[in-house]
Amino acid sequence: MLVEDMLGELGHEVVGPAMRLAPALKMAREEIFDFAILDVNLANEQSFPVAQLLQEKGTPFVFATGYGLRGLDERFRGIMTLQKPFLLQELADAISVLLACE
Repeated sequence: MLVEDMLGELGHEVVGPAMRLAPALKMAREEIFDFAILDVNLANEQSFPVAQLLQEKGTPFVFATGYGLRGLDERFRGIMTLQKPFLLQELADAISVLLACE
């Protein structure tokens, strides 16, 4: 919930959150949003299927993880990653990069 609060503080409207893989996939398929913050671990399931879907749709995203790069699937090693815990300014900087790439 901290990320949701941080996004609100930065002036973004939050869609979600999705705390489990199935709702996250549904949201990624059906919703339209400017960017996504994906926690790698969703209730002991990895969010990589969501990442794949977002890539296919062209929706920019960043991973948030406490595991660092070693927790990422090889296919996604080039995706920006926020190391948890992260600061508000780090999130703001990541979002700026995501939105600049659109």
